[in-house]
Amino acid sequence: MKKPLVFVIGKENGMKRIWIFSGIVVFLFMSSLTGYLRAADKGTRDEAVAMVKKAIEFINANGNEKAFNEFSNPNGKFIDRDLYVIVYDMNGRCLAHGQQKDRVGKELLNDRDGDGKEYMKERMMLMKKQQTAWQNYKFMNPVSKQVEPKSMYIERHKDLIVGCGVYGL
Repeated sequence: MKKPLVFVIGKENGMKRIWIFSGIVVFLFMSSLTGYLRAADKGTRDEAVAMVKKAIEFINANGNEKAFNEFSNPNGKFIDRDLYVIVYDMNGRCLAHGQQKDRVGKELLNDRDGDGKEYMKERMMLMKKQQTAWQNYKFMNPVSKQVEPKSMYIERHKDLIVGCGVYGL
């Protein structure tokens, strides 16, 4: 019968090596778990699309005013981690915003991201040409509080643009 690896290594250094090896294994496990948990804190593209569909159903069932108030409620049912709903009219006026209520009621057609991209003009152009789209730009992530790349799913609903985006892509 073979001796366990501990005894082959040597009695004095064997335990030290086992403790070091165990520490490395625990560290690697915790690092991968932390990465997994961070990824779980971010919304996915599928979840963003589902939230827009849910928001449009909510508009249809409850009317614009009630829906816009709910979308702009920071403790509402349309806030999920870094996912939130935005609504604009076809002229770039913000009607609801799940993270920056101070934008509501403002015409934001000339907004640019940190790289100077005129993302609102692009959004309006996309929605005049098609029913749905994905749009890439940079915006403040409400969880990390950093400006990050964002991919926004937008859908035209009557004369509204309803969107929800994902960060860090």
